[in-house]
Amino acid sequence: MREIVLDTETTGLDPKTGDRIVEIGCVELINHLPTENTYHQYINPERDMPDGAFRVHGLSEAFLSDYPTFSEIADEFMEFVGTSTLIIHNADFDMGFINWELQNIKRSAVPMEQALDTVRLARRKFPGAPASLDALCRRFNIDNSDRELHGALKDALLLAEVYLELIGGRQTGLGFQDATEKASPGLTDGSISSTPSIKERPFRPHPVDDRELEAHARFIEALDNAIWLK
Repeated sequence: MREIVLDTETTGLDPKTGDRIVEIGCVELINHLPTENTYHQYINPERDMPDGAFRVHGLSEAFLSDYPTFSEIADEFMEFVGTSTLIIHNADFDMGFINWELQNIKRSAVPMEQALDTVRLARRKFPGAPASLDALCRRFNIDNSDRELHGALKDALLLAEVYLELIGGRQTGLGFQDATEKASPGLTDGSISSTPSIKERPFRPHPVDDRELEAHARFIEALDNAIWLK
């Protein structure tokens, strides 16, 4: 099962008013385990960088001017994403920007059904509790101490850990690894076995002796309407 944890950074909040994507970060999960396969790209938005957005991610217009535009990276990005489920924190925001950029270059939109929103997942699991990425990192004791500025790949890595906690708990030592490393012996397709190997023990009989039978009979005699006598 392949999933892509995805995050973007932008010039603002609304693509319809001219805001653009400036960074995309993706982390691949196979059977809920992160692999070494990631996608990270800075993007030239072909416009200025508002002060408010710069304070969030620290990406300046001058820095981004040397990077390709979205139209130049669209093929590579869409090939990486494919038809895999997209794990996104506040999916409406990121999907809105991605599909706006795709629309601008006459490409088909990514269906919203392809995205899983971890904000909604967190609010269902913890009603009334804060559901920001930082709040969920604190809840699950995930180290985000170096997140002074937002970064798409950095946030995607954190979200991968949060997501795995939300669906039932991350694996010990959630580092990059080949998913086939954890495959059980005999599995040749790289699948992950969730059933531990259990050594069977021989059956041990426990026969009842005469003393126990006599004690049981006396117990029955002391009862009113004992079911054993019906």
